[in-house]
Amino acid sequence: MAGPQLSAVAQLLKPITWFPPMWAFGCGVVASGVPREGHWATIAVGVALAGPLVCGTSQAVNDWFDRHVDAINEPNRPIPSGRVPGRWGLYIAIGWTALSLVVATTLGPWGFGAAGLGLALAWAYSAPPLRLKTNGWWGNSACAVCYEGLAWVTGAAVMAGGAMPGARSLLLAALYSAGAHGIMTLNDFKSIAGDRQTGIASLPVRLGEQNAARVACVMMAAPQVLVVLLLIAWQRPGHAIAVALLLLLQALLMDRFLENPGSRATWYSGNGVTLYVIGMLVSAFALRPIAGAHA
Repeated sequence: MAGPQLSAVAQLLKPITWFPPMWAFGCGVVASGVPREGHWATIAVGVALAGPLVCGTSQAVNDWFDRHVDAINEPNRPIPSGRVPGRWGLYIAIGWTALSLVVATTLGPWGFGAAGLGLALAWAYSAPPLRLKTNGWWGNSACAVCYEGLAWVTGAAVMAGGAMPGARSLLLAALYSAGAHGIMTLNDFKSIAGDRQTGIASLPVRLGEQNAARVACVMMAAPQVLVVLLLIAWQRPGHAIAVALLLLLQALLMDRFLENPGSRATWYSGNGVTLYVIGMLVSAFALRPIAGAHA
C-alpha cells in the first residue's frame, strides 16, 4: 500500500494547534528571568518539542483513535478520507512519539520528563483503555495541563538549568492550566454530533450547549481573576491592570458568545483565547524582576 503524501501528514499533525504549547513554553522562558542570550538553541529545541513534536504527536494519536468519529464530523480529514491510508496514521503517531523522546533528551532530565509526561497524557487522552476524552472533565483537564502548565514549567526549568521554577511561576502555570480547561471545552462544540453518536461525553454533550458554554466562560475567567489579585499582592499593579483589562474585553466577548454558543464557539475561541494568552505573557513578565530569587 502506498504511503501518505506529505501534505496529508502535515494536515494530520495540525500545525494550527501547536501555537498554545509553544506560547506557554515561551511564557515559562520569560518567567524564568534568565537572559535569553546564549540559550537560543535551547529555546528553539524547546519550542519545537512543545509544538511540532509533542503536540503534533497528540494530534496524530487523536486522529487515529478518533477516525470513526471524524468520519461523521469531518470526513475530509486525512484518515477517514483515505489520504492517510491503512494503518499509516498509527505508524506516524508511534514514530512521532519516538522522535519526540529522542529530541527531549537534549533538554536534560526536566525536558525529557516533561515530554514523557505530555506524551503519556496524549496517548491516555485518545487511546483505549483510558481514553480520557470520553469524559469531558478528565479529558479537558489532561489537555489543559499539557497545553499550558506543563509547557510553561518546562520553559522555566530548562532556562534555569533544570532548577525547580519558583512558587509564583508554578502558581501562575497552574492557574492558566485551569483556565485552559475552558478553552478545551470551546473546541468540543465543533464535534457534538459525532461525539453524541459515538459515546464521547464532552461537556457540550453532557451539559448541553448553553450550560457547557457557561462552564467554559467561568473556567476561563475565574483563574484570571485570581491572577489579577496575585499580581496586586505581589506589587505588580501595572501588570494587574493589564490582565484585568484583557479579562474585561474577554467578558464582553463572552456575553456575545453566550447568546448563541453553538455557532459562535469558533469565533470566541479565535478572539477570546487570543486575549487570554496575551494575559499569560503579561503575567510572565511580571515575574522577571523577582525570578532570580526563585520566589
